[in-house]
This record gives sequence, C-alpha cells and structure tokens, in this order.
Amino acid sequence: MGLKFVMLPPQNELYRSWGQRLAKSLPDYSIVVAENEQQAMAEIVDADAAFGTVTLSLLQKATRLRWIQSPLAAPPAGYYYAELVEHQLVVTNFREIFNDHIGAHVMALVLAFSRGLHRYIPLQLQRKWQPAPDRVKNTVYLPEASLLIVGVGGIGAETARMAATFGLRVIGVDTRRKDIPEGMSALHPAEALDELLPEADFVVLTVPDTPVTKGYFNRERFRRMKPTAFFINIGRGKTTRLDDLVAALQAGEIAGAGLDVFEQEPLPADHPLWVMPGVILTPHVAAHGPYLDDRRFEILQDNCRHFAAGEPFRNVVDKKLWY
Repeated sequence: MGLKFVMLPPQNELYRSWGQRLAKSLPDYSIVVAENEQQAMAEIVDADAAFGTVTLSLLQKATRLRWIQSPLAAPPAGYYYAELVEHQLVVTNFREIFNDHIGAHVMALVLAFSRGLHRYIPLQLQRKWQPAPDRVKNTVYLPEASLLIVGVGGIGAETARMAATFGLRVIGVDTRRKDIPEGMSALHPAEALDELLPEADFVVLTVPDTPVTKGYFNRERFRRMKPTAFFINIGRGKTTRLDDLVAALQAGEIAGAGLDVFEQEPLPADHPLWVMPGVILTPHVAAHGPYLDDRRFEILQDNCRHFAAGEPFRNVVDKKLWY
C-alpha cells in the first residue's frame, strides 16, 4: 500500500500545481490536495504525511501521521504547540532557501551605513547638498571593522562569507553550531554575546522567534554596543524591543539601525522609527528574490522521496526550540 500525503488548506494555484507535480513524480504516493477544513479532517485520519499547518484538531484525528512539511522556514507562534512537540512525528521546514537573498540585503545595509547613505538619502529628499563635515568619522573603513552575527544558521553563514570579501572581521554566536563557516574568524556560544557586543561595529541579528528569543535585544544589550555601532535585524521582529531601540538611538547609545522586521507589522505610520536619523527601514522584504518557489518544491519533493526510502530528511526541526 502506498503512502498518503495530504496538502492541507488554505490552497492556492501554486500548491495545487505542486500536488500535481508530486503525483506525477512520486508513484508510491497518493497525493491529496484538501481544499477546505472539512476535507482535511476526513483525509488526515489515515495520512502518513502532510504539508501545511496541522492544528490540534487535525492532529487528534490523525492515526498514522509521521511527518509534516512546514510551509515556511519559520512559522508563526502557535505552529508548535505542546501536543505537536510531544508527538513522535517529524517536522521539516524550508530553511536555507533565502540565504543568498538575505545575505545580500544585510550587506546592502552594511555598505549603506559604512558610506553614510543613511545621512545622504534624507538630504537628497530635501534637495540639500550637505557633505559630512568630517570625511573620516562619517565613514566606516570595512577592513578595520568587525561584524558580529547573532545566530549563525544558513543566513548567518552566507552573510559571513559575503562580509569577509569586503575585509570585515566576522565573528558569531550561536546556540548549536560548532563548525566555523567560511569567512568567519571565530564562533562563540550564545552565552558570550554580551561580552562580544562592545567589539562590534555592526551587529546582525538573524535568530528565529522562539520563547527564548523574544525581546532578545533590549536596552541593556544596546547599551553594551559601541556608540558608533549599527544594529541590523533581518530575523524576526519580536526578537527586538522597538521601544528600547528608539530609546537607545535617542540617547546616542548606538549610531543607527537597519530593520527589515518589526514587533508589529506593518510598522504603524506614526512610529518614531520612520523619521529617526540613522535608521533605514525595509518592509519585511529581505528574503525577496528569484527561485524561491523552485527551492521550496525541491525540498518538499526530496523529503517525500527520503520519507518513502526511510532516509534522513532535509531541514529537520527541533520542535522544542521551534527551529
């Protein structure tokens, strides 16, 4: 008897096309595209695997479920609830597909800050020709600067590789990684973060949103940074307390910030960050770029094949940690 794989709602044309492609390429599978919750409840009962969000009510109906492919690299809070964490099934995700796009976004911000674009772009909008009075102090010479990556997964590793090509000294902290990726001079445990913050000219936050990382960067940590340093967050918005960031910027405790993610999205129109000097904001677009859907499907298809063959999955999640 073949394996049953259910693609859970909500559906769209992309997911429906994936279902058709999986059905053609995986003869050992019965692929079911559930169009609504009622169909999902009926089909999950004897499913071996599923794509999407398995709610508690669906999990309680399932009798054979052994693997879930998450539809995101880092699904929102609530995806990993206690019963799912305790269940023996395996969850995989779509991490690693954004590494090049997000790494380039980080470097765009690093280069912008190093060349003073955070000062000159607002002046351009005001049609003001106003060179900085000190040509040295208003630039960062990258071969003499340090970049600290907080969370050295795939995105952090690719950022390290890119940053090193500009001469930056790259260091990192991570809770699990032991091998030092290309371009990084040193990798430390997460406990070393507070000691390393005073060394960095750029601090790049890439960690996921988990119970441990909520509010990870707060006023205390901003105060540990150099007053000339720049903070960049392209991970998850809830890892940084924006009120504390605003206070740190206003007090001159850091020089600037580049943010792609926010505690509240969209960022409210009246939020002070929109008009603060030294701040560059992008609307959660760091991951944008070509080939992402192709990369997602490749992981999904590979994991279906690994599951059928009893081989190790790609991108297994530690459900207790949510990533």
